[in-house]
Amino acid sequence: MGLDLVIRNGTIIDGTGREGFEGDIAVSNGRIAQIGRITGRACREIDAKGRIVTPGFVDIHTHYDGQATWDCRLVPSSQHGVTTVVMGNCGVGFAPCRPDDHDTLVRLMEGVEDIPGVVLNEGLAWNWESFAQFLDALDKLPHDIDFATQVPHAPVRVYAMGRRGAEREPATDADIAQMAQLVKAGIEAGALGFSTSRTLNHRSSDGHPTPTLTAAENELVGIAMGMKQAGRGVLQMVSDLRHPEVEMPMFRRLVERSGRPLSLSLAQTEAAPQAWRTILGHIEEAVRAGLPMRAQVIGRPVGVLLGFQLTRCPFSHRPSYKEIDKLPWERKLAVLRDPEFKRRLLAEKPDNTEMAFFRTMNRHFGKMFELGDPPDYEPSPDRTLGARAAAMGVDIAELAYDLLMQNDGSGILIFPFLNYAEGSLDVALEMLKHKDTVVGLADGGAHVGTICDGSLPTYMMTHWTRDRTRGEKLPLPWVVRAQSRDTARAVGLTDRGTIEVGMKADLNVIDYDKLSLRPPRVVFDLPKGGKRLLQDAVGYCASIVSGEIVYRHGEPTGALPGRLVRGGAIA
Repeated sequence: MGLDLVIRNGTIIDGTGREGFEGDIAVSNGRIAQIGRITGRACREIDAKGRIVTPGFVDIHTHYDGQATWDCRLVPSSQHGVTTVVMGNCGVGFAPCRPDDHDTLVRLMEGVEDIPGVVLNEGLAWNWESFAQFLDALDKLPHDIDFATQVPHAPVRVYAMGRRGAEREPATDADIAQMAQLVKAGIEAGALGFSTSRTLNHRSSDGHPTPTLTAAENELVGIAMGMKQAGRGVLQMVSDLRHPEVEMPMFRRLVERSGRPLSLSLAQTEAAPQAWRTILGHIEEAVRAGLPMRAQVIGRPVGVLLGFQLTRCPFSHRPSYKEIDKLPWERKLAVLRDPEFKRRLLAEKPDNTEMAFFRTMNRHFGKMFELGDPPDYEPSPDRTLGARAAAMGVDIAELAYDLLMQNDGSGILIFPFLNYAEGSLDVALEMLKHKDTVVGLADGGAHVGTICDGSLPTYMMTHWTRDRTRGEKLPLPWVVRAQSRDTARAVGLTDRGTIEVGMKADLNVIDYDKLSLRPPRVVFDLPKGGKRLLQDAVGYCASIVSGEIVYRHGEPTGALPGRLVRGGAIA
Protein backbone atom coordinates (compact mmCIF):
# COMPACT_ATOMS: atom_id res chain seq x y z
CA MET A 1 0.00 0.00 0.00
CA GLY A 2 1.38 3.42 -0.95
CA LEU A 3 1.50 5.74 2.04
CA ASP A 4 1.05 9.49 1.62
CA LEU A 5 1.77 10.52 5.21
CA VAL A 6 3.05 8.87 8.38
CA ILE A 7 2.86 10.48 11.81
CA ARG A 8 5.33 8.69 14.09
CA ASN A 9 5.86 8.34 17.82
CA GLY A 10 2.94 10.46 18.96
CA THR A 11 0.62 9.91 21.91
CA ILE A 12 -2.62 9.10 20.12
CA ILE A 13 -5.81 10.35 21.78
CA ASP A 14 -8.19 8.78 19.33
CA GLY A 15 -11.50 10.53 20.04
CA THR A 16 -13.25 7.48 21.49
CA GLY A 17 -12.64 8.61 25.06
CA ARG A 18 -10.08 5.95 25.91
CA GLU A 19 -6.67 6.84 27.31
CA GLY A 20 -3.87 7.90 25.01
CA PHE A 21 -1.35 5.40 23.68
CA GLU A 22 1.91 5.74 21.79
CA GLY A 23 1.91 4.77 18.15
CA ASP A 24 2.17 5.73 14.49
CA ILE A 25 -0.58 6.68 12.03
CA ALA A 26 -0.35 6.01 8.30
CA VAL A 27 -2.49 7.85 5.77
CA SER A 28 -3.33 6.81 2.23
CA ASN A 29 -5.74 8.49 -0.19
CA GLY A 30 -7.06 10.83 2.48
CA ARG A 31 -7.96 8.02 4.89
CA ILE A 32 -6.32 6.47 7.92
CA ALA A 33 -4.73 3.29 6.60
CA GLN A 34 -2.82 1.89 9.59
CA ILE A 35 -2.37 2.54 13.31
CA GLY A 36 0.40 0.98 15.38
CA ARG A 37 4.04 0.58 14.42
CA ILE A 38 4.44 1.56 10.77
CA THR A 39 7.51 0.15 9.05
CA GLY A 40 6.74 1.50 5.58
CA ARG A 41 7.93 4.93 4.51
CA ALA A 42 5.86 7.79 3.13
CA CYS A 43 6.65 10.81 1.01
CA ARG A 44 5.78 13.01 4.01
CA GLU A 45 6.47 12.16 7.63
CA ILE A 46 5.96 13.95 10.94
CA ASP A 47 7.86 13.03 14.09
CA ALA A 48 5.29 13.57 16.85
CA LYS A 49 7.45 12.37 19.74
CA GLY A 50 6.44 14.28 22.86
CA ARG A 51 3.28 15.48 21.12
CA ILE A 52 -0.33 14.36 21.22
CA VAL A 53 -2.22 13.42 18.07
CA THR A 54 -5.97 13.99 18.03
CA PRO A 55 -8.76 13.82 15.47
CA GLY A 56 -9.56 17.12 13.81
CA PHE A 57 -12.20 18.98 15.79
CA VAL A 58 -15.74 19.32 14.41
CA ASP A 59 -17.40 22.66 15.23
CA ILE A 60 -21.14 22.40 14.68
CA HIS A 61 -22.12 26.03 15.39
CA THR A 62 -20.54 28.57 13.03
CA HIS A 63 -21.59 31.34 10.66
CA TYR A 64 -19.25 31.18 7.67
CA ASP A 65 -22.21 31.48 5.26
CA GLY A 66 -20.78 34.64 3.71
CA GLN A 67 -17.06 34.17 4.31
CA ALA A 68 -17.04 30.72 2.70
CA THR A 69 -18.17 32.28 -0.60
CA TRP A 70 -15.18 34.61 -0.88
CA ASP A 71 -12.42 33.28 1.40
CA CYS A 72 -10.51 30.02 1.03
CA ARG A 73 -9.49 30.04 4.70
CA LEU A 74 -12.19 29.58 7.33
CA VAL A 75 -10.35 31.53 10.00
CA PRO A 76 -10.54 31.69 12.98
CA SER A 77 -11.83 28.10 13.31
CA SER A 78 -9.12 26.53 11.17
CA GLN A 79 -6.45 28.09 13.42
CA HIS A 80 -7.76 26.13 16.39
CA GLY A 81 -7.57 22.52 15.29
CA VAL A 82 -11.00 22.54 13.63
CA THR A 83 -11.13 20.52 10.42
CA THR A 84 -14.91 20.58 9.80
CA VAL A 85 -17.39 23.39 10.50
CA VAL A 86 -21.17 23.48 10.21
CA MET A 87 -22.69 26.84 9.26
CA GLY A 88 -26.22 28.13 8.66
CA ASN A 89 -27.07 28.25 12.36
CA CYS A 90 -29.62 30.46 14.14
CA GLY A 91 -31.96 30.64 11.18
CA VAL A 92 -29.89 33.20 9.23
CA GLY A 93 -28.14 32.80 5.90
CA PHE A 94 -28.26 33.74 2.24
CA ALA A 95 -30.25 31.04 0.46
CA PRO A 96 -32.75 30.57 -0.92
CA CYS A 97 -33.03 34.22 -1.93
CA ARG A 98 -34.70 36.20 -4.71
CA PRO A 99 -32.70 39.17 -6.09
CA ASP A 100 -35.11 41.67 -4.54
CA ASP A 101 -34.46 40.26 -1.06
CA HIS A 102 -30.65 40.53 -0.97
CA ASP A 103 -30.74 43.63 1.23
CA THR A 104 -33.21 42.04 3.65
CA LEU A 105 -30.93 39.07 4.31
CA VAL A 106 -27.80 41.23 4.50
CA ARG A 107 -29.39 43.52 7.11
CA LEU A 108 -30.50 40.47 9.08
CA MET A 109 -27.05 38.88 9.09
CA GLU A 110 -25.47 42.23 9.90
CA GLY A 111 -27.69 42.70 12.93
CA VAL A 112 -27.87 39.14 14.24
CA GLU A 113 -24.25 38.11 13.71
CA ASP A 114 -22.41 41.47 13.67
CA ILE A 115 -20.97 41.07 10.16
CA PRO A 116 -20.89 44.57 8.60
CA GLY A 117 -23.26 45.11 5.71
CA VAL A 118 -20.53 46.81 3.66
CA VAL A 119 -18.44 43.62 3.98
CA LEU A 120 -21.33 41.39 2.90
CA ASN A 121 -22.36 43.65 0.03
CA GLU A 122 -18.82 43.64 -1.28
CA GLY A 123 -18.07 39.97 -0.65
CA LEU A 124 -21.26 38.17 -1.69
CA ALA A 125 -21.45 37.34 -5.40
CA TRP A 126 -25.14 36.33 -5.25
CA ASN A 127 -24.61 33.87 -8.12
CA TRP A 128 -27.41 31.71 -6.73
CA GLU A 129 -31.11 31.81 -5.93
CA SER A 130 -32.06 28.33 -4.76
CA PHE A 131 -30.34 26.56 -1.88
CA ALA A 132 -28.97 23.95 -4.28
CA GLN A 133 -27.40 26.72 -6.38
CA PHE A 134 -25.87 28.19 -3.21
CA LEU A 135 -24.25 24.84 -2.43
CA ASP A 136 -22.94 24.58 -5.99
CA ALA A 137 -21.41 28.06 -5.66
CA LEU A 138 -19.74 27.05 -2.38
CA ASP A 139 -18.48 23.83 -3.93
CA LYS A 140 -16.50 25.69 -6.60
CA LEU A 141 -14.10 27.34 -4.15
CA PRO A 142 -11.49 25.17 -2.39
CA HIS A 143 -10.97 25.76 1.33
CA ASP A 144 -8.48 24.94 4.04
CA ILE A 145 -10.98 22.79 5.96
CA ASP A 146 -14.26 20.99 5.30
CA PHE A 147 -17.58 22.73 5.83
CA ALA A 148 -21.25 21.78 5.86
CA THR A 149 -24.48 23.75 5.84
CA GLN A 150 -27.96 23.91 7.29
CA VAL A 151 -31.05 25.43 5.68
CA PRO A 152 -31.81 28.64 7.60
CA HIS A 153 -35.43 29.49 8.42
CA ALA A 154 -35.36 33.26 7.80
CA PRO A 155 -34.39 33.09 4.09
CA VAL A 156 -36.88 30.28 3.56
CA ARG A 157 -39.67 32.32 5.16
CA VAL A 158 -38.85 35.47 3.17
CA TYR A 159 -38.57 33.45 -0.06
CA ALA A 160 -41.95 31.81 0.48
CA MET A 161 -43.86 34.79 1.90
CA GLY A 162 -42.06 37.94 0.74
CA ARG A 163 -42.67 40.99 2.92
CA ARG A 164 -45.29 39.09 4.92
CA GLY A 165 -42.58 36.68 6.00
CA ALA A 166 -40.08 39.39 6.91
CA GLU A 167 -42.75 41.18 8.96
CA ARG A 168 -43.61 38.00 10.89
CA GLU A 169 -47.17 37.57 9.66
CA PRO A 170 -48.68 34.13 10.32
CA ALA A 171 -47.98 31.61 7.57
CA THR A 172 -50.89 30.18 5.60
CA ASP A 173 -51.19 26.49 4.77
CA ALA A 174 -49.86 27.27 1.29
CA ASP A 175 -46.90 29.18 2.75
CA ILE A 176 -46.07 26.28 5.06
CA ALA A 177 -46.28 23.76 2.23
CA GLN A 178 -43.85 25.85 0.18
CA MET A 179 -41.43 26.25 3.11
CA ALA A 180 -41.51 22.52 3.76
CA GLN A 181 -40.68 21.86 0.12
CA LEU A 182 -37.82 24.40 0.16
CA VAL A 183 -36.28 22.82 3.26
CA LYS A 184 -36.74 19.31 1.89
CA ALA A 185 -35.03 20.34 -1.35
CA GLY A 186 -32.16 21.95 0.57
CA ILE A 187 -31.56 18.81 2.61
CA GLU A 188 -31.75 16.63 -0.48
CA ALA A 189 -29.15 18.94 -2.07
CA GLY A 190 -26.80 18.28 0.85
CA ALA A 191 -27.70 20.38 3.91
CA LEU A 192 -27.23 18.63 7.25
CA GLY A 193 -30.36 20.12 8.76
CA PHE A 194 -32.56 23.15 9.38
CA SER A 195 -32.07 26.03 11.83
CA THR A 196 -34.38 28.63 13.35
CA SER A 197 -34.32 31.43 15.92
CA ARG A 198 -36.89 32.52 18.50
CA THR A 199 -34.87 35.10 20.45
CA LEU A 200 -35.43 38.84 20.76
CA ASN A 201 -31.66 39.31 20.75
CA HIS A 202 -31.68 38.45 17.05
CA ARG A 203 -32.56 41.64 15.17
CA SER A 204 -31.68 43.08 11.79
CA SER A 205 -29.33 46.05 11.63
CA ASP A 206 -32.36 48.37 11.37
CA GLY A 207 -33.81 46.98 14.60
CA HIS A 208 -36.48 44.59 13.34
CA PRO A 209 -36.83 41.20 15.07
CA THR A 210 -35.82 38.14 13.08
CA PRO A 211 -38.63 36.96 10.75
CA THR A 212 -38.81 33.62 12.57
CA LEU A 213 -39.30 35.01 16.08
CA THR A 214 -43.01 34.20 16.36
CA ALA A 215 -43.32 31.34 13.87
CA ALA A 216 -46.27 29.22 15.03
CA GLU A 217 -46.15 25.53 15.83
CA ASN A 218 -47.96 24.54 12.65
CA GLU A 219 -45.24 26.27 10.62
CA LEU A 220 -42.43 24.48 12.45
CA VAL A 221 -44.27 21.15 12.27
CA GLY A 222 -44.80 21.56 8.53
CA ILE A 223 -41.11 22.20 7.97
CA ALA A 224 -40.11 19.30 10.22
CA MET A 225 -42.40 17.02 8.23
CA GLY A 226 -40.59 18.13 5.08
CA MET A 227 -37.40 16.95 6.74
CA LYS A 228 -39.10 13.67 7.56
CA GLN A 229 -39.87 13.23 3.87
CA ALA A 230 -36.20 13.90 3.07
CA GLY A 231 -35.29 11.19 5.58
CA ARG A 232 -32.46 13.05 7.30
CA GLY A 233 -31.39 16.30 8.93
CA VAL A 234 -31.12 17.83 12.41
CA LEU A 235 -33.37 20.60 13.78
CA GLN A 236 -31.26 23.38 15.35
CA MET A 237 -33.05 25.84 17.64
CA VAL A 238 -32.13 28.99 19.54
CA SER A 239 -34.77 30.59 21.77
CA ASP A 240 -35.10 32.92 24.72
CA LEU A 241 -37.33 30.24 26.28
CA ARG A 242 -39.13 32.84 28.32
CA HIS A 243 -41.97 30.32 28.66
CA PRO A 244 -40.28 26.90 28.69
CA GLU A 245 -43.48 25.25 29.90
CA VAL A 246 -44.95 26.16 26.48
CA GLU A 247 -41.99 25.97 24.12
CA MET A 248 -40.27 22.81 25.37
CA PRO A 249 -43.37 20.63 24.90
CA MET A 250 -43.74 22.16 21.43
CA PHE A 251 -40.15 21.25 20.54
CA ARG A 252 -40.79 17.76 21.84
CA ARG A 253 -43.85 17.43 19.60
CA LEU A 254 -41.72 18.44 16.59
CA VAL A 255 -39.38 15.55 17.30
CA GLU A 256 -42.21 13.11 18.01
CA ARG A 257 -43.97 13.88 14.73
CA SER A 258 -40.95 14.18 12.44
CA GLY A 259 -38.54 11.70 14.00
CA ARG A 260 -35.73 14.19 13.39
CA PRO A 261 -33.13 14.93 16.10
CA LEU A 262 -33.24 18.37 17.73
CA SER A 263 -30.41 20.47 19.15
CA LEU A 264 -31.26 23.47 21.38
CA SER A 265 -28.80 26.19 22.39
CA LEU A 266 -28.51 26.41 26.19
CA ALA A 267 -26.65 28.74 28.54
CA GLN A 268 -27.08 30.34 31.94
CA THR A 269 -28.58 33.85 31.84
CA GLU A 270 -28.19 36.75 34.25
CA ALA A 271 -31.95 37.30 34.46
CA ALA A 272 -32.82 33.68 35.31
CA PRO A 273 -29.64 31.92 36.45
CA GLN A 274 -31.38 28.60 37.25
CA ALA A 275 -33.71 28.41 34.24
CA TRP A 276 -31.27 26.23 32.29
CA ARG A 277 -31.93 23.40 34.77
CA THR A 278 -35.64 23.46 33.93
CA ILE A 279 -34.90 23.36 30.21
CA LEU A 280 -32.43 20.52 30.59
CA GLY A 281 -35.00 18.69 32.68
CA HIS A 282 -37.45 18.80 29.76
CA ILE A 283 -34.75 17.38 27.49
CA GLU A 284 -33.98 14.59 29.98
CA GLU A 285 -37.64 13.58 30.02
CA ALA A 286 -37.76 13.50 26.22
CA VAL A 287 -34.60 11.40 25.99
CA ARG A 288 -35.99 8.94 28.54
CA ALA A 289 -38.98 8.60 26.23
CA GLY A 290 -36.64 7.68 23.37
CA LEU A 291 -36.63 11.05 21.60
CA PRO A 292 -33.34 12.35 20.10
CA MET A 293 -33.07 15.75 21.79
CA ARG A 294 -30.01 17.43 23.21
CA ALA A 295 -28.75 20.81 24.40
CA GLN A 296 -25.86 22.55 22.71
CA VAL A 297 -23.62 24.19 25.35
CA ILE A 298 -20.38 26.16 25.56
CA GLY A 299 -17.50 25.66 27.98
CA ARG A 300 -16.74 29.29 28.77
CA PRO A 301 -18.61 32.54 29.39
CA VAL A 302 -20.30 34.01 26.34
CA GLY A 303 -18.88 37.49 26.66
CA VAL A 304 -19.08 40.58 24.52
CA LEU A 305 -15.65 42.10 23.93
CA LEU A 306 -15.68 45.85 24.43
CA GLY A 307 -13.13 48.30 23.10
CA PHE A 308 -12.70 51.59 21.34
CA GLN A 309 -11.67 49.74 18.17
CA LEU A 310 -14.52 47.24 18.41
CA THR A 311 -18.20 47.36 17.50
CA ARG A 312 -19.17 48.36 21.04
CA CYS A 313 -17.55 49.81 24.13
CA PRO A 314 -18.97 50.51 27.61
CA PHE A 315 -19.75 54.07 26.47
CA SER A 316 -21.43 53.29 23.15
CA HIS A 317 -24.77 54.70 24.31
CA ARG A 318 -23.43 57.97 25.67
CA PRO A 319 -24.02 61.04 23.46
CA SER A 320 -20.41 62.21 23.22
CA TYR A 321 -19.17 58.78 22.18
CA LYS A 322 -21.80 58.52 19.46
CA GLU A 323 -20.37 61.71 17.95
CA ILE A 324 -16.94 60.13 17.40
CA ASP A 325 -17.76 56.45 16.98
CA LYS A 326 -17.58 56.44 13.16
CA LEU A 327 -14.47 58.62 12.84
CA PRO A 328 -11.33 57.12 11.25
CA TRP A 329 -9.30 55.44 13.95
CA GLU A 330 -6.45 57.95 14.21
CA ARG A 331 -8.86 60.88 14.55
CA LYS A 332 -10.98 58.96 17.03
CA LEU A 333 -7.92 58.06 19.12
CA ALA A 334 -6.83 61.69 19.22
CA VAL A 335 -10.24 62.70 20.64
CA LEU A 336 -10.15 59.86 23.18
CA ARG A 337 -6.78 61.15 24.43
CA ASP A 338 -8.26 64.58 25.13
CA PRO A 339 -8.78 64.95 28.93
CA GLU A 340 -11.73 67.29 28.38
CA PHE A 341 -13.50 64.75 26.17
CA LYS A 342 -12.91 62.06 28.78
CA ARG A 343 -14.33 64.27 31.55
CA ARG A 344 -17.43 65.11 29.50
CA LEU A 345 -18.05 61.50 28.46
CA LEU A 346 -17.74 60.10 31.98
CA ALA A 347 -20.20 62.68 33.28
CA GLU A 348 -22.91 61.56 30.83
CA LYS A 349 -25.60 58.95 31.35
CA PRO A 350 -26.26 56.27 28.70
CA ASP A 351 -29.23 56.74 26.38
CA ASN A 352 -32.11 54.32 26.68
CA THR A 353 -31.69 51.41 24.33
CA GLU A 354 -34.00 48.69 23.10
CA MET A 355 -31.20 46.13 23.09
CA ALA A 356 -31.67 43.87 26.10
CA PHE A 357 -27.95 43.13 26.26
CA PHE A 358 -26.96 46.77 26.70
CA ARG A 359 -29.64 47.33 29.31
CA THR A 360 -28.14 44.38 31.19
CA MET A 361 -24.59 45.69 30.75
CA ASN A 362 -25.53 49.12 32.08
CA ARG A 363 -27.16 47.51 35.13
CA HIS A 364 -24.12 45.31 35.81
CA PHE A 365 -21.31 47.63 34.72
CA GLY A 366 -19.08 46.47 37.53
CA LYS A 367 -19.16 42.81 36.38
CA MET A 368 -16.90 43.53 33.41
CA PHE A 369 -13.28 42.48 33.63
CA GLU A 370 -10.02 42.96 31.80
CA LEU A 371 -9.30 39.96 29.58
CA GLY A 372 -5.54 40.17 30.03
CA ASP A 373 -2.56 38.35 28.50
CA PRO A 374 -2.82 35.41 28.72
CA PRO A 375 -6.60 35.85 28.56
CA ASP A 376 -8.45 34.74 31.68
CA TYR A 377 -12.04 33.65 31.05
CA GLU A 378 -12.65 32.50 34.63
CA PRO A 379 -11.39 35.37 36.79
CA SER A 380 -12.02 35.49 40.50
CA PRO A 381 -14.54 38.03 41.82
CA ASP A 382 -11.77 40.42 42.92
CA ARG A 383 -10.79 40.90 39.25
CA THR A 384 -14.09 42.47 38.20
CA LEU A 385 -14.02 46.19 37.46
CA GLY A 386 -16.36 46.82 40.38
CA ALA A 387 -14.03 45.13 42.85
CA ARG A 388 -10.89 46.73 41.40
CA ALA A 389 -12.42 50.20 41.35
CA ALA A 390 -13.52 49.85 44.98
CA ALA A 391 -10.06 48.69 46.04
CA MET A 392 -8.42 51.59 44.17
CA GLY A 393 -10.97 54.17 45.32
CA VAL A 394 -11.79 55.27 41.77
CA ASP A 395 -14.94 55.44 39.65
CA ILE A 396 -15.76 52.24 37.73
CA ALA A 397 -16.36 54.07 34.46
CA GLU A 398 -13.04 55.91 34.73
CA LEU A 399 -11.20 52.66 35.38
CA ALA A 400 -12.89 51.13 32.32
CA TYR A 401 -11.85 54.11 30.19
CA ASP A 402 -8.23 53.92 31.34
CA LEU A 403 -7.98 50.18 30.72
CA LEU A 404 -9.40 50.57 27.21
CA MET A 405 -6.83 53.28 26.45
CA GLN A 406 -3.94 50.89 27.15
CA ASN A 407 -1.68 49.99 24.22
CA ASP A 408 -2.71 53.03 22.17
CA GLY A 409 -6.41 52.53 22.68
CA SER A 410 -6.46 48.80 21.87
CA GLY A 411 -7.35 47.57 25.36
CA ILE A 412 -10.21 45.06 25.62
CA LEU A 413 -12.75 44.41 28.36
CA ILE A 414 -15.18 41.52 28.42
CA PHE A 415 -18.73 41.51 29.73
CA PRO A 416 -19.80 37.90 30.42
CA PHE A 417 -23.54 37.88 29.85
CA LEU A 418 -24.05 34.10 29.67
CA ASN A 419 -22.64 31.27 31.83
CA TYR A 420 -21.14 33.56 34.47
CA ALA A 421 -24.01 34.77 36.66
CA GLU A 422 -22.38 33.17 39.72
CA GLY A 423 -18.83 34.31 38.99
CA SER A 424 -17.37 30.92 38.02
CA LEU A 425 -17.61 28.27 35.31
CA ASP A 426 -19.00 25.59 37.60
CA VAL A 427 -22.35 25.91 35.85
CA ALA A 428 -20.67 25.39 32.46
CA LEU A 429 -18.95 22.30 33.85
CA GLU A 430 -22.26 20.87 34.97
CA MET A 431 -23.74 21.43 31.52
CA LEU A 432 -20.71 19.98 29.72
CA LYS A 433 -20.83 16.77 31.77
CA HIS A 434 -24.54 16.18 31.26
CA LYS A 435 -25.30 13.12 29.15
CA ASP A 436 -27.77 15.03 26.95
CA THR A 437 -25.52 17.89 25.86
CA VAL A 438 -23.01 18.50 23.07
CA VAL A 439 -20.30 21.16 22.79
CA GLY A 440 -21.07 24.06 20.47
CA LEU A 441 -21.93 27.76 20.27
CA ALA A 442 -18.43 28.94 19.29
CA ASP A 443 -19.93 31.12 16.51
CA GLY A 444 -16.83 31.16 14.28
CA GLY A 445 -17.22 33.64 11.44
CA ALA A 446 -19.80 35.74 13.32
CA HIS A 447 -19.80 38.66 15.76
CA VAL A 448 -16.61 39.82 14.10
CA GLY A 449 -16.33 42.96 16.24
CA THR A 450 -17.92 41.82 19.51
CA ILE A 451 -17.26 38.14 20.32
CA CYS A 452 -14.26 35.91 19.62
CA ASP A 453 -15.35 32.45 20.74
CA GLY A 454 -14.09 30.63 17.63
CA SER A 455 -11.10 29.77 19.81
CA LEU A 456 -13.30 27.56 22.00
CA PRO A 457 -11.67 24.25 20.91
CA THR A 458 -8.28 25.44 22.11
CA TYR A 459 -9.78 26.76 25.35
CA MET A 460 -11.48 23.43 25.98
CA MET A 461 -8.11 21.69 25.61
CA THR A 462 -6.16 24.08 27.84
CA HIS A 463 -8.47 25.41 30.54
CA TRP A 464 -10.59 22.34 31.19
CA THR A 465 -7.87 19.68 31.06
CA ARG A 466 -4.78 21.50 32.33
CA ASP A 467 -5.00 25.09 33.55
CA ARG A 468 -8.16 25.46 35.62
CA THR A 469 -7.47 26.48 39.23
CA ARG A 470 -10.97 27.31 40.51
CA GLY A 471 -12.49 23.85 40.49
CA GLU A 472 -12.73 20.45 38.84
CA LYS A 473 -10.95 19.71 35.57
CA LEU A 474 -11.96 17.30 32.80
CA PRO A 475 -9.91 14.38 31.43
CA LEU A 476 -8.09 15.15 28.19
CA PRO A 477 -9.51 12.11 26.33
CA TRP A 478 -13.02 13.22 27.35
CA VAL A 479 -12.53 16.73 25.97
CA VAL A 480 -11.05 15.42 22.71
CA ARG A 481 -14.02 13.08 22.23
CA ALA A 482 -16.50 15.84 23.11
CA GLN A 483 -15.36 18.07 20.27
CA SER A 484 -14.53 15.47 17.65
CA ARG A 485 -16.56 12.25 17.67
CA ASP A 486 -19.50 13.57 19.69
CA THR A 487 -19.97 16.73 17.64
CA ALA A 488 -19.56 14.87 14.35
CA ARG A 489 -22.17 12.28 15.30
CA ALA A 490 -24.55 14.99 16.52
CA VAL A 491 -24.95 16.24 12.93
CA GLY A 492 -24.80 12.86 11.23
CA LEU A 493 -21.14 12.82 10.13
CA THR A 494 -19.91 9.28 10.69
CA ASP A 495 -16.72 9.32 8.60
CA ARG A 496 -14.66 11.59 10.88
CA GLY A 497 -14.08 12.44 14.52
CA THR A 498 -12.00 9.42 15.58
CA ILE A 499 -8.58 8.01 14.75
CA GLU A 500 -9.54 4.60 13.42
CA VAL A 501 -8.62 2.71 10.28
CA GLY A 502 -10.84 3.76 7.40
CA MET A 503 -11.81 7.12 8.90
CA LYS A 504 -11.11 10.40 7.17
CA ALA A 505 -7.55 11.56 7.89
CA ASP A 506 -8.41 14.80 9.68
CA LEU A 507 -5.81 15.13 12.44
CA ASN A 508 -3.99 17.49 14.78
CA VAL A 509 -0.44 17.16 16.08
CA ILE A 510 -0.28 19.27 19.25
CA ASP A 511 2.45 20.32 21.65
CA TYR A 512 0.10 19.98 24.59
CA ASP A 513 2.49 21.50 27.14
CA LYS A 514 2.83 24.69 25.07
CA LEU A 515 -0.75 24.91 23.84
CA SER A 516 -2.10 28.34 24.73
CA LEU A 517 -4.28 31.23 23.60
CA ARG A 518 -3.15 34.74 22.80
CA PRO A 519 -5.41 37.75 23.46
CA PRO A 520 -7.91 38.66 20.72
CA ARG A 521 -6.62 41.18 18.19
CA VAL A 522 -8.22 43.38 15.55
CA VAL A 523 -7.33 42.89 11.88
CA PHE A 524 -8.70 44.66 8.81
CA ASP A 525 -8.76 41.88 6.22
CA LEU A 526 -12.44 41.51 5.32
CA PRO A 527 -13.81 42.83 2.02
CA LYS A 528 -13.76 46.66 1.82
CA GLY A 529 -11.15 46.63 4.61
CA GLY A 530 -13.69 45.44 7.17
CA LYS A 531 -12.38 44.62 10.63
CA ARG A 532 -12.69 41.45 12.64
CA LEU A 533 -11.36 39.89 15.80
CA LEU A 534 -8.95 36.98 15.58
CA GLN A 535 -7.35 35.03 18.40
CA ASP A 536 -4.09 33.22 17.78
CA ALA A 537 -3.06 29.93 19.35
CA VAL A 538 0.37 28.51 20.11
CA GLY A 539 1.03 24.76 20.13
CA TYR A 540 -0.59 23.37 16.99
CA CYS A 541 2.37 21.72 15.29
CA ALA A 542 0.28 20.51 12.35
CA SER A 543 -3.36 20.41 11.31
CA ILE A 544 -4.24 17.88 8.63
CA VAL A 545 -7.33 17.63 6.41
CA SER A 546 -7.86 14.56 4.20
CA GLY A 547 -4.19 13.70 4.69
CA GLU A 548 -2.95 17.14 3.58
CA ILE A 549 -1.05 19.35 6.01
CA VAL A 550 -2.94 22.65 5.96
CA TYR A 551 -1.24 24.40 8.91
CA ARG A 552 2.24 24.10 10.40
CA HIS A 553 2.83 25.89 13.69
CA GLY A 554 -0.19 28.08 13.03
CA GLU A 555 0.88 29.16 9.55
CA PRO A 556 -1.01 28.07 6.41
CA THR A 557 0.88 25.78 4.06
CA GLY A 558 -1.14 26.75 0.99
CA ALA A 559 -2.87 23.36 0.77
CA LEU A 560 -6.64 23.67 0.27
CA PRO A 561 -8.12 20.17 0.52
CA GLY A 562 -11.28 21.31 2.32
CA ARG A 563 -14.57 20.65 0.56
CA LEU A 564 -18.30 21.07 1.04
CA VAL A 565 -19.71 18.10 2.94
CA ARG A 566 -23.10 17.11 1.57
CA GLY A 567 -25.73 15.02 3.31
CA GLY A 568 -25.22 12.08 5.59
CA ALA A 569 -27.63 10.01 7.64
CA ILE A 570 -27.76 10.23 11.43
CA ALA A 571 -25.86 7.35 12.95
